[in-house]
Amino acid sequence: MLHQPLVFPQTSLFFTLLVPKICLFPFTVSLSECSLFPHLTPKFHLFAASLCFFPLKFPTFYQHFTVCVTEYFCINPFPTCTGGTPSHTGWAETPHKESVTETPTPHGGKKKRSRWDETPASQRMGGHTPLLSTPIVKTPIVGGNTPNFSGMTPGGAMAMGLATPSPGQMGAMTPEQMQAWRWEKELDERNRPLTDEELDALFPQDGYKILKPPAGYQPIRTPARKLTATPTPMGMSGFRFQMEDNQVKIVDDMQPTGENMPFMKAEDAQYFQKLLDNVDEETLSPEEQKERRIMTLLLKIKNGTPPMRKSALRQITDKAREFGADSLFNQILPLLMSPTLEDQERHLLVKVIDRVLYKLDDLVRPYVHKILVVIEPLLIDEDYYARVEGREIISNLAKAAGLATMISTMRPDIDNMDEYVRNTTARAFAVVASALGIPSLLPFLKAVCHSKKSWQARHTGIKIVQQIAILMGCAVLPHLKSLVEIVENGLVDEQQKVRTITALSLAALAEAATPYGIEAFDSVLVRLWKGIRAHRGKGLAAFLKAIGYLIPLMDNESANYYTREVMVILIREFQSPDEEMKKIVLKVVKQCCMTDGVEPQYIKEEILPHFFRHFWTHRMALDRRNFRQLVDTTVEIANKVGGAEIVSRLVNDLKDDNEQYRKMVMDCIEKVLGNLGAADIDSRLEEQLIDGILYAFQEQTNEDVIMLNGFGVVVTSLGARVKPYLPQICGTILWRLNNKAAKVRQQAADLISRIAAVMHECNEEKLLGHLGVVLYEYLGEEYPEVLGSILGGLKAIVNVIGMTKMTPPIKDLLPRLTPILKNRFA
Repeated sequence: MLHQPLVFPQTSLFFTLLVPKICLFPFTVSLSECSLFPHLTPKFHLFAASLCFFPLKFPTFYQHFTVCVTEYFCINPFPTCTGGTPSHTGWAETPHKESVTETPTPHGGKKKRSRWDETPASQRMGGHTPLLSTPIVKTPIVGGNTPNFSGMTPGGAMAMGLATPSPGQMGAMTPEQMQAWRWEKELDERNRPLTDEELDALFPQDGYKILKPPAGYQPIRTPARKLTATPTPMGMSGFRFQMEDNQVKIVDDMQPTGENMPFMKAEDAQYFQKLLDNVDEETLSPEEQKERRIMTLLLKIKNGTPPMRKSALRQITDKAREFGADSLFNQILPLLMSPTLEDQERHLLVKVIDRVLYKLDDLVRPYVHKILVVIEPLLIDEDYYARVEGREIISNLAKAAGLATMISTMRPDIDNMDEYVRNTTARAFAVVASALGIPSLLPFLKAVCHSKKSWQARHTGIKIVQQIAILMGCAVLPHLKSLVEIVENGLVDEQQKVRTITALSLAALAEAATPYGIEAFDSVLVRLWKGIRAHRGKGLAAFLKAIGYLIPLMDNESANYYTREVMVILIREFQSPDEEMKKIVLKVVKQCCMTDGVEPQYIKEEILPHFFRHFWTHRMALDRRNFRQLVDTTVEIANKVGGAEIVSRLVNDLKDDNEQYRKMVMDCIEKVLGNLGAADIDSRLEEQLIDGILYAFQEQTNEDVIMLNGFGVVVTSLGARVKPYLPQICGTILWRLNNKAAKVRQQAADLISRIAAVMHECNEEKLLGHLGVVLYEYLGEEYPEVLGSILGGLKAIVNVIGMTKMTPPIKDLLPRLTPILKNRFA
């Protein structure tokens, strides 16, 4: 094979460093041909045999690097077998996409080369190179051209597989992703091949000899295995050519200088970098010494052990005024804004701010806005404890800075165009009101809610009232009339959003004042009544919610009148496809039925037919919130009209094909009978009920506690009337006790403990004794949970029939229980 002339100025070091690390060169060079290049290092000879695998693993990188190598070393990476000049394009040009040739299939004219003695290569599905999930081009061959990907740098999933994550991308990672990336990098670092320099450092100079690999050695490479690995979640990155010294490495030594210092994580380096520098603190200025001291204390609080953390927290609290607000907040607030901050670390830093605020007192006034920017997002955090911490800090901040400073700081955000900012500002003002008292904030709220300059300010002011009601509850009662007067004009505002938030604020105030305060709402009843007739969609939902919370506050006569009037609109909205509207309608129906003034006959005739037709559907059973709200509303209606009326409408649905719907029906029947008993259930309905619960219990695919509780409550409610059905019930229990599924056996044993008292009431001691013998035989159960349920069933039987009548006798039962007591896993 002929090659172009080689010009290698000082290339031995280049190949030595580059080839072992990233295996870049796509040359098709055999070991025998390496003898043509005596000036190359032995390390290149060792890796040359495996270089042909690079196109399979990094096809796009292969394309770009071919041009670099060709131009730098003046060689032809794709020499032709005939020795002629390559056709179609010049040897130094990047070939085009249309020039990619198919792999030729050998025919009878050539003798097939035997490969029985070669190192086996990785098997590839379908005989082609696996590139992600679908091959893009054919495998490149000698004499062919470099495959082209339209010159684009891979993005998305392809880039994630090809690029090394850079420090700039780590800011977009969540704490969980950062932790996973840290573990992955640590594993890669620990498992990477040792370099010659590291081996030389590990082994003594004398007594060891470096052996050369065998002449025919060729390592097994499986590039397809790494292609299937899941990449670490990371921001999108482009192509990077990284040499040895520019590669991102894990910092091996992240231990700050000084005694008794905790280990520093990689993502903490940007905040505590100065602690890694070994400097003489005596040479530093007083400000730098103070900064370094605060950094040390914060690192101990964030990453230290509990004793170290406790000591540092005490020191930073005691010396807060000495350090000064500027130095403290300039380091604490950036840490709190870190996207990689974990919940525990955030909790600790919030505790630091809390303690520091108490010490600094009025010195925090210049930093109120900075603190609020960091803390306000905690008020809408998903975590309850984060919200509590946010409220606590803003409360302490308000007490330290004063009302005037808080209002002047947050006033620009009240009419901000961003709804997120207005929402967090409203919640922060509610916390300020709870800390400093509602009366001190009333003049400001009145001015904001009557603002003519911007509707955003009016919207935020009314939302502050809503949040005060939600946060403070019945504490708004002394100021209820003032708050209602402040927001009442919003019901006729020109902006739809202002009218909606006003109705929601009135609903929150009425809920907080329940069952008092109807007199304070006299001025808004007419406007609300006109509003439910004029609005549709979200506006109507808000007005209905306000009416729903006001009706329980009224006297019986007024409640009856308003219920009849609003029910026309509610029945119309039963058909609404909007999920939020359905939830509000169900809530309002429940509130109307709770009032004493509403007559049961009216509910039976006017509400129930439409209610069951539109709400008791399969779709409602799929959403857990709808499920719970519908069951609660139906139970409230049953409390008004009687249990038999509701059970008779639901009993046939116990045999419905949809299991989730059957569970919803069973849950409702359980609550109705648990509240009202089964006294008004006739014999026909009783038969249907037993038949339905047996069917629903037997047809379970997932053993749920709803079915178990429902079965137990129905049997307990019927009492002695269940005697004719006990043989059938016990037959079902015995059959399920013999089931191969552990959950089924456990549920059957639990059911025995639920109905044992009723069986004793029906004088079925013989049947109870039989069940006791069966449970005794199952004491060898291997699953601890099932064994616990079996013991619970035995206990229930012993409790109702007594120790003297128990079968098997106690003297036989105790020896079987002894091994169970000794088994610490049972």
